[in-house]
This record gives sequence, structure tokens and C-alpha cells, in this order.
Amino acid sequence: MLDLELEKAVSRAVHEGTVKLVLSAPTRESALRRVTVQRLGETWQAETLTATQAFHQSVREGELREFVCRILREELTQLHAWDDTYEYAVRVTGKGRVLQTRRRCAAPPAVRGQHDRQKNYLLPQGEDIPALVDMGIFTKEGRVAAPMYDKYRQINRFVELVDDALSALPDRGDRPFTVLDFGCGKSYLTFVLYHYFTRVRNLPVRMVGLDLKQDVIARCNETARRYGYDGLHFELGDINGYEIDCPVDMVVTLHACDTATDHALFHAVRWGVPLILSVPCCQHEVNGQISAQKLSLLTRYGIVKERFSALLTDAIRANLLVCCGYKAQLLEFVDFAHTPKNLLIRAVRGNVSQEARERALEEAQACLDEFGIWPALPRLLQEAELVRGLERPRHPRHPL
Repeated sequence: MLDLELEKAVSRAVHEGTVKLVLSAPTRESALRRVTVQRLGETWQAETLTATQAFHQSVREGELREFVCRILREELTQLHAWDDTYEYAVRVTGKGRVLQTRRRCAAPPAVRGQHDRQKNYLLPQGEDIPALVDMGIFTKEGRVAAPMYDKYRQINRFVELVDDALSALPDRGDRPFTVLDFGCGKSYLTFVLYHYFTRVRNLPVRMVGLDLKQDVIARCNETARRYGYDGLHFELGDINGYEIDCPVDMVVTLHACDTATDHALFHAVRWGVPLILSVPCCQHEVNGQISAQKLSLLTRYGIVKERFSALLTDAIRANLLVCCGYKAQLLEFVDFAHTPKNLLIRAVRGNVSQEARERALEEAQACLDEFGIWPALPRLLQEAELVRGLERPRHPRHPL
């Protein structure tokens, strides 16, 4: 009886106009997590995900329904299919019943190989991204929840900035791509990045999240186990003084508060990390030191002083990274918490000319002298002798 009902339900959902299928909701015994099937020309391309691997295979047009039925009988219990007008859902319950629904869909998924009028996101709808479901950005069916579309675009924007920089990194050989996330907090974006590295880029990855809160670390490690993210773990510790026993390919700091960002950047420079991505937060240190004579207008009004101090802090940080051999950029992206803190420092270690390094140092030193400031990053770099010629301001306006 089940086979007959299942075949009828699948036949209604999978027809000539179908453009995409997603099978999910594994049984307890299943090794599969998700199967995504998309039309590719005259055939279908199926991507099968387990907890640790992704497999791809072609499925002929006449074999697709049997392929779907077999998976629903043995491994997964839920099917979603889309054509140009409707979304079809089929579910096999624990008692062996077959439930099916159909609803009109506002934006059917794009088909590979055809003109796509929608943006091709690196984290497309329909993918199995548990963190986005837990954040409420994806529904359980893998669709973007209507109120969360802005956040969905913002997260994709961040991942695109990572993706753009990866092509410039040196070859690692056979070792895993190692990522440190300093001040990881609840780590929603850390989980999203792990999905991107392992599922989108197919990289072997070792990711470590570091935070000072023991309950946060315990929760994040439990979540990583629940997601099946074997290459991701979290440690309790302070950014200042942290050490690792292997080469690091990427350092991430997302809203590490005040000088925590400086310590993270310092470690990255000291280790020669090829890629740095930092979203600074709460740049209080310079605001407490800054004063000016010729440019006193910038420090007279409290709100102007606060915002200028934050921008000055990040501009000096970027210039000092150039001094250390990085191609540094200050990029704007919309903050996930919808705050004005929407600058990203992206730095890629590369061939930076001596002239560019000297010019960056001269500019940074001029700002330090003019405003009488001596923030954490220049201080750390000078003490470690990582930037030659960097000097503490001779006449600070306030005690440092």
C-alpha cells in the first residue's frame, strides 16, 4: 500500500515541468542528510550529502521518479519539488502514511544552465544549512523566511567577501585549511563559514572558535556535534597570549570588542596568516586618548569624536597591515545586528612594495602624532619589532 501511495504522490510532484527537488528529514538509521536534484540540460544532477561527504551523480529523465521513491522508502522521509508555479511537498510519516500538499510559490528556484534573473547566492535556498534554520533565516524546508531576507543577503555578502579572497591564497598542499575565529560568541556565522568551506568549496577544514565564556563554548561544541561538523571545535581562552601548534590560513574576528581586535590582528601578523577578516567593534581606546590642535573640530563634539575615533582606529589598523606586507582593504557590508559597525577589514598577505609600506607607515605615524594617540596594535607591533620605524608619539595630549 505504501509503495502505491508513494509512487502516486511522487508522480504528482515530479513531472515534466519540475525544475528542482530536495529530499531531507533522514530516518534514524540513515547515513544521508540531504539530496538535492536539479535539472542540468537533458539530465538531472543529484548531490547527496552525508555528515562528512558530498557525492554527485547524473540521473536520467526516465529514472528520476524511481530514484526519488527509493530514497523515500529507505533513507529520507520528506520531498519538496518545484515547478514554475507550485511547490509540492511529500512526507512519509513514522506510521507509514504518505502526506502531500501543493502550494503556489512566489519565486521558483533557478535552474542550472538557464538564464537566472535572480542573484546566484553562494548559500542558495534549498541547501541544508542548519545554522540558518536555527537563526530563523531558513524555514525547515530550506526557504528564506520573508522577514529575514535582509539578513540572508547580508550573510551571503560576507561569504562573497571571503570567497573573493580565497583565490589569492598560496597552495597548502594536503593539509587542512585552518581557520581561527577569535571572540566567536554564539558562532552562528562560524557555522555558516564551515558549511561554505566544506560544502561549497569542498575544502578539508580545521576550524577553531575561541571565546572567554565557558557556557558559550560548551553550547557551541554541542551544536557542532549536532550538525555533524567534525572539523569544527571551540576552546575557552583569551585572544591575548593564545597559541596554536600548526600553520593558520585565516583569522576571523567578528565584533571582537575594542582592543581584542588589535590582539587578534597582531597574532595574525606574527604568525604570517595569509588571510585576515575582521569586523571591529567598540573602538573605545582611541576615543579615550584622542586630542587635536590643528584639527580640533574633529574632537569638539562628542558624537563626531566617537565616530571619527572609530574610523581613525580602523584606518590606522589597515595601514599597519600594509606595513606588514598585506594588501588591506576597508570594505562596507551591512552588519548582521543592524548597527553602524559595518566596516570589514580584509587583508591578504602578498607582494607589497617597499614604497607602499613606507607610505603606509608615514601616513599612520602622522595620524598618531597629530592626535597624540598610541593604540594597542601599533604598540604591540613596535614591542615585537614587526614594523621598523614605528614610534610612540613624542607629545601625547593625554596619558597613554
